Amino acid sequence: MGHQQFRTLAELSDDSGIPARTIRFYIARGILDGPVKAGRQAVYGAEHLTRLEKIKEWQAQGRMLAEIANDLRAGARAQTAAPPSVWWQHAIQEDVMVWVRGDVSPWRMKQIRAAVDAMTSQLADQSSETPRRNRK
Repeated sequence: MGHQQFRTLAELSDDSGIPARTIRFYIARGILDGPVKAGRQAVYGAEHLTRLEKIKEWQAQGRMLAEIANDLRAGARAQTAAPPSVWWQHAIQEDVMVWVRGDVSPWRMKQIRAAVDAMTSQLADQSSETPRRNRK
């Protein structure tokens, strides 16, 4: 007998061997997508059972839920993420850091460098003035 396309939470629980309460927890944690159709008549598709089987497999390999959730989120991000780019980091002071895209034109980089230098000297001037004027 073939499996039906959609299952209730109880059927998904029976088919996967995972308690309904745990399935709800997985959905809340973002490890499992919510039902295909929500509400009183909520139903779950074949992809839900497949994901639950995969989660059980990963847990059997000793992986923790936090790791599994991170991997699943990273996979979703990887499909939509922009290509990586080079960034330059400029430490201005102990509490100030500026990040600049490294693939800008030389002309733009010269402008940015001038602005970073100006910010550096302005912050240095301010910190050498009377410290904490607002202290009571």
